[in-house]
Amino acid sequence: MQANRMDTVLEAVRVGKQVSSPEGMLAILSDVSFAIARGETVAVMGASGAGKSTLLALLAGLDEPTSGKVCLADRELTSLDEDGRAAVRARHVGFVFQSFHLVPSLTAVENVMLPLELAGRRDARSAALEVLGRVGLAERVGHYPRQLSGGEQQRVAIARALMSDPLLLLADEPTGDLDSELALDVLRLLSEINTKGTTIIVATHDSNLVRDLGRRIILLKGGRIVEDHP
Repeated sequence: MQANRMDTVLEAVRVGKQVSSPEGMLAILSDVSFAIARGETVAVMGASGAGKSTLLALLAGLDEPTSGKVCLADRELTSLDEDGRAAVRARHVGFVFQSFHLVPSLTAVENVMLPLELAGRRDARSAALEVLGRVGLAERVGHYPRQLSGGEQQRVAIARALMSDPLLLLADEPTGDLDSELALDVLRLLSEINTKGTTIIVATHDSNLVRDLGRRIILLKGGRIVEDHP
């Protein structure tokens, strides 16, 4: 484990995840343990099917492990019910998906406003405009997703994830649908966000992404950690 107890933001302790299949119970993750310090950038690597996306979902409290525990910001997610996990996630976690998950009928600023609007915040629009400026989209706030490039759509998704000023930003294959130039643009943005103190975990199979972004690599194979090194 890389983080000491004093600065640990996130900890997984002997986490396992099994799902049922026609052949019986299938282990997606087995005995996964690590700790992550505030301000770290971590790349979770592995081939397709290694368990990367499942691990990120467990770390965010979007799913529950079959065994072990996940602790985020001094809260044990695995001891909470779904509403409790959602409350911790809303306060501390931003999540970025490969496929953007933008609402097609909403403009960029309206998409970014959603988390604060759902929380009843009256300053949702002004906050969204500020965050869109941070990610370089001040001139695109009124555009719909179909009017934006793939890289711009991912920037909107990242801006939305930043609206709650999260302690932890999780990104699942954030450059998977982008060409190399747009991918590099997104990586630069993630690096900039990290320099301002946000802890970032990126799941990827792209070694180029790791070279440009990752400072620590956790390598999964067959649902187990086989390497964990800076």
